[in-house]
Amino acid sequence: MLIYIAKRLLVALPTLLIVSMLVFGLQMLLPGDPVLAMAGEDRDPETLARIREQLNLNDPLPVQYLRWLGGVLQGDFGTSLRTGQPVSELILQKLPVTIQLAVMAMIFAALIGIPAGIIAAVRKGGVLDWTANIVALSGLSIPNFWLGIMLILLVSVNLGWLPASGYESIFVDPVRSLETMIMPAFVLGTGLAATLMRHTRSAMLGVLSADYIRTARAKGLTGRQVVLKHSFRNALLPVITLSALLFGELLAGAVLTEQIFTIPGFGKLIVDAVFNRDYAVVQGVVLCTAVGFLLMNLIADVVSVLLNPRMRAAL
Repeated sequence: MLIYIAKRLLVALPTLLIVSMLVFGLQMLLPGDPVLAMAGEDRDPETLARIREQLNLNDPLPVQYLRWLGGVLQGDFGTSLRTGQPVSELILQKLPVTIQLAVMAMIFAALIGIPAGIIAAVRKGGVLDWTANIVALSGLSIPNFWLGIMLILLVSVNLGWLPASGYESIFVDPVRSLETMIMPAFVLGTGLAATLMRHTRSAMLGVLSADYIRTARAKGLTGRQVVLKHSFRNALLPVITLSALLFGELLAGAVLTEQIFTIPGFGKLIVDAVFNRDYAVVQGVVLCTAVGFLLMNLIADVVSVLLNPRMRAAL
């Protein structure tokens, strides 16, 4: 298993290197100049030249990239051009917020999508199957920003059950933190639930038609035992892989959802950085997101091997 993990990590390293090159290079080619924003009203040539010299922006692009990559390897992502704060500190501040939102969204998605997929597969062609598919298509079609606004109007403005926006750290006030996160997590979770439902249904249909399932039924096992103990257990592998990929996407930051609910996570951080042309912040956030996405893929692969005896035997 350790050799397998090591091989997967070796495969991921070139991917991270390519991602870092793309992020650094393409961002530098964008129109606009962050130095002009930093100089403020005092935009005389001497001030601009001094800022460029301090930030080493006069060096060739490959030299700037290698200097930045060397700092990243030492845990230094640079300094925010807008606030002067180290990017690593900004990431450490925003990462717990994004992780909390992603975990809660995945909980909603799993609680809704997986049972719906199982029921739809067991009742294939029936009313429950059609209902689950219609709900899933609705979840995929409804934009997150529209659903978020509707929930704010209904739950917060009209009913007054939950706060409309804001965020409180779970380490400061757990109850308040959950209250502020329920609606945005539900908004994100509904779309993910639709995807999970459809994949769970497809995986379950493939397993339910297998010979060993017919054998289990012939032995007199109850429907619940056949579905939960034999069918779902074997259909779980693709669902786990998909869940890891979806969680990796959530770590990138739900931009619109975080903007609507004023949640200070990765999504809001990167939007502000792009508008302010804060190169170092964008590079740091995107690179951390890529690392998180690759890590979730690795975890999904390892879990799949642990749950599948044939894959374990092949290692």
